Amino acid sequence: MDLYTEGDPIADTRAPEGPIENRWETRRFEAKLVNPANRRKMTVIVVGTGLAGGSAAATLAEQGYRVKSYCYQDSPRRAHSIAAQGGINAAKNYRNDGDSVHRLFYDTVKGGDFRSRESNVHRLAEVSVNIIDQCVAQGVPFAREYGGLLDTRSFGGAQVQRTFYARGQTGQQLLLGAYQALERQIGLGNVEMNARHEMLELVIVDGKARGIVVRDLVTGEISTEMADAVVLASGGYGNVFYLSTNAKGCNVTATWRAHRKGAYFANPCYTQIHPTCIPVSGDHQSKLTLMSESLRNDGRVWVPKAKGDDRNPKDIGEDERDYYLERIYPSFGNLVPRDIASRAAKNVCDEGRGVGPTKLGVYLDFADAIGRLGRKAIEAKYGNLFEMYERITGEDPYEVPMRIYPAVHYTMGGLWVDYDLQSSIPGLFVIGEANFSDHGANRLGASALMQGLADGYFVLPNTLANYLASGPLEKVEPSHPEAVAARRDVEDRIARLLAVDGDRTVDSFHRELGQIMWEHCGMERSDAGLRKAIDQIRALRDEFWQRVKVPGDGEGLNQSLEKAGRVADFFELAELMCIDALHREESCGGHFRAEHQTPDGEAQRDDDRFAYVAAWEYGGPSEPVLHKEDLKFEYVHPTQRSYK
Repeated sequence: MDLYTEGDPIADTRAPEGPIENRWETRRFEAKLVNPANRRKMTVIVVGTGLAGGSAAATLAEQGYRVKSYCYQDSPRRAHSIAAQGGINAAKNYRNDGDSVHRLFYDTVKGGDFRSRESNVHRLAEVSVNIIDQCVAQGVPFAREYGGLLDTRSFGGAQVQRTFYARGQTGQQLLLGAYQALERQIGLGNVEMNARHEMLELVIVDGKARGIVVRDLVTGEISTEMADAVVLASGGYGNVFYLSTNAKGCNVTATWRAHRKGAYFANPCYTQIHPTCIPVSGDHQSKLTLMSESLRNDGRVWVPKAKGDDRNPKDIGEDERDYYLERIYPSFGNLVPRDIASRAAKNVCDEGRGVGPTKLGVYLDFADAIGRLGRKAIEAKYGNLFEMYERITGEDPYEVPMRIYPAVHYTMGGLWVDYDLQSSIPGLFVIGEANFSDHGANRLGASALMQGLADGYFVLPNTLANYLASGPLEKVEPSHPEAVAARRDVEDRIARLLAVDGDRTVDSFHRELGQIMWEHCGMERSDAGLRKAIDQIRALRDEFWQRVKVPGDGEGLNQSLEKAGRVADFFELAELMCIDALHREESCGGHFRAEHQTPDGEAQRDDDRFAYVAAWEYGGPSEPVLHKEDLKFEYVHPTQRSYK
């Protein structure tokens, strides 16, 4: 069956030429500026208040722009960035262990399996050193060594200790830093904060993004908000799988509505499966819980050597244990990248050596670390994580090994952006996890927080000015025909969802969609499985529009209506994810095709055919158009990834 058509190739025309270490400085100098007096006349909408959105709104307001900020949570600090645990990378080299901007750049390109842009990644590595200084100045309580210096630890895919952390709650502390900067600007009147508002449509006037249509989740009121530019910082789409480590509210609607209006969606099949999550315990679950990758600094991953060994882990001797990551990957051991650790866990469970009631789990054991460092030292590093684990499972990880298994955690795909973080729609900028730009086919641990703050504090405030300086843009009112049409589309969609009045709940459809995606577009994909998934998704989507039950109305708080709109978008995204995975006949990073693997089971890329970004244009239901952006490697030459 013909699943897509191929359009013209695209290119990032904003990245400067010349030595890579000079490109960001060159771009900043070449970019046009906006006079401080003129900034006060310009309005920027920022959707999302996580690390990317919160830092961007605060910084733009500090520069003098009028900012309108929107989030669906009841407070900006409830954004999902607050759930990040392990740390944030930066090439500070405080340990004097060989780290540098170039090494962070190299590790990130390699970790992404050579499917990211060199220019973007090098800029991220450069800016990383500024992020730590910014956050320390804000008062973020990073962990410190006995002498008072900032402490660092190791994370996957690196052999240096470059990860700064605040115990097991780094995301929370970083978000509070961005939140206080945002609240300061709200207090000064420079930011108009709109909590409990969900973006449901993008307004485009004369080919440029000029506003959004939002719904007040408390009153049900729909309004049209206009601006000179729109910034999407709405996070990733991992909840398409239903079960993930994301907060239940995380969704794709903001970016998907932009996609339907013409923004290209890049590499949607690149999803990250995190290797250290609490295993699924039953059909009653609605989400999964992350156990930080930082735990693999001191925890050792193992399974019994014998199949079906149900003994208490304390009764299984050392000679009867398989520390399989240390055995297969001796150079990196338990700190291999996430995609590799996840597939290794799946493989040993498929062999019948999984542990726990479902046999879908492996042990993460801290006995050696507690014996070497003492319990108090482990409590100081991971105390809140151990407490969380015990509360959820009823097991004490100080006494028995944790049980972990991979789960959906992050999405490397997102809206396509150029070097300036501008999408294929002029005036629409996309930052943080909502864009695709920095991580290739696999994100290294502790790099999401780095990207979010880099985009919000340091990159966007420079590149957005270049776009706004091309104005002045004509003032547009909500009464403009395009704005009225966008609002009418939102109203019609809500009416359609309410009118179905079927006999199945939204959650039942979402759970079934998630099962299809996990089975056929999860840790391992195949041609037959993906084609089957596409057929099942289309049939389930048709059934959704015939049988979904959305009780109540749109004139007030209605969480079923909220979820119905988000799940409707997940159906369309899920189909595109499977088409993208099917067309990419190679294995790379988090995208693992069963037909394309090395003799020892590692991902096998096809650089001759697939060294490109797949940017998908919306061409109507089930009619996507593929645009290819060729990737060029001048400084890190693609090789077969090896962590052995």
